[in-house]
Amino acid sequence: MTFIHRRVVITGMGTVSGLGLDAPSTWEGLLAGRTGAGRITEYDPSELPTQIVVAVKGFDPGKYLGRRDVRRLGRVTHLATAAVAEALADSGLEIEKEDRTMVGVEMGSAFGALDFVETQACNIKEKGPRSINPAKAPAVLITTTPCYLGIRYGLQGPANSPVAACATGVVSVGEAARRIQRGEADVMLAGGADSYMTPMIMSAFSRLGAMSTRNDEPETACRPFDLTRDGMIMGEGAAAMVLESLEHALARGANILAEFGGLGFTLDAYNMAAPHPEGDGAARAMIRALAEAGLPPEAVDYISAHGTGTKLNDSSETKAMKKALGKHAYEVPAPSIKPMVGHAMGASGAFGVMTVVKAIQTGWIPPTINLNVPDPECDLDYVPNEARQHHVDVGMANAFGFGGQNASIVIKRYIP
Repeated sequence: MTFIHRRVVITGMGTVSGLGLDAPSTWEGLLAGRTGAGRITEYDPSELPTQIVVAVKGFDPGKYLGRRDVRRLGRVTHLATAAVAEALADSGLEIEKEDRTMVGVEMGSAFGALDFVETQACNIKEKGPRSINPAKAPAVLITTTPCYLGIRYGLQGPANSPVAACATGVVSVGEAARRIQRGEADVMLAGGADSYMTPMIMSAFSRLGAMSTRNDEPETACRPFDLTRDGMIMGEGAAAMVLESLEHALARGANILAEFGGLGFTLDAYNMAAPHPEGDGAARAMIRALAEAGLPPEAVDYISAHGTGTKLNDSSETKAMKKALGKHAYEVPAPSIKPMVGHAMGASGAFGVMTVVKAIQTGWIPPTINLNVPDPECDLDYVPNEARQHHVDVGMANAFGFGGQNASIVIKRYIP
């Protein structure tokens, strides 16, 4: 294997979200400032402090998987499979013509098939060990999603599922790009997926005080950077991208959407449930991403903020952006899309990367909806309530996770 530093480009994208079942409808919803937030309908949430989520609606896994695979795989794999199928179609990549030993998968998830874990745990308690479905044992492994995708397409390159809590999606795309840079693969299918809105997790996060309790107003419950914010809302979904070495993309005449710049990945080493109050680790992640991209802070035109809507996260991220970018932080629009798609955990960072690519492509950036009473401690440009036309050559996506894991990625306009 030859270890070289190759340019890496993005040639296709696919998305399944609470705003739509593909990337165009998701992007349209983001620019329109729509939210997919609503009351939980999959089970009775009446005893939960938080009863609202952003669920993917109208999704039929049978359009993408056979009946046997639908039954034996978790929803997270269903969603990821749909996003990857769209990304491949968007890229025009014909897998059957590729050297499949040089095509890999880096599809991250924070929770994996948690729906199976919870239902099977209930089964064993109520009905005993013989009620457990052995076919579902492999499905609960977080690595099942990339391995299933590899089997589905006959891919024999690297297959991995990074787990970095809320930072997972950014790490996944960044590590996939690095594999191509090092010569481990010519093509990587990369992104993140999660579906974790089970009663157990909803209860746990509610008790942590991390989620909004505005159950009577789901559309305005999540309010990043707003003085009245009281927490996040959960979401689900998947976002996938086709990454290629520049040489490979040019050789097949691919439509290049954007280019990978750099990845920064750090740890706060501070607290399992709270970010560093001064944003130290998050700032270091942004600084490292820019350093790897070989770009100064002044080059950044747009940041897809992590922006969960919790008191601590939003103030910490604001401080981090100021530390990383200096005075330029006040000139960079940095909206959060989480009030619209929810906090989709392992998919969130990948959603952020998608918005950066689309901003570069379209010259538009989505807003932070529900930002009506700005918090004086959060005094940057978060693009309140309305999408904005804005030229983007260099964008960043931030994703900061539980345990203090911080990831930031730089995506830039492709220039031959």
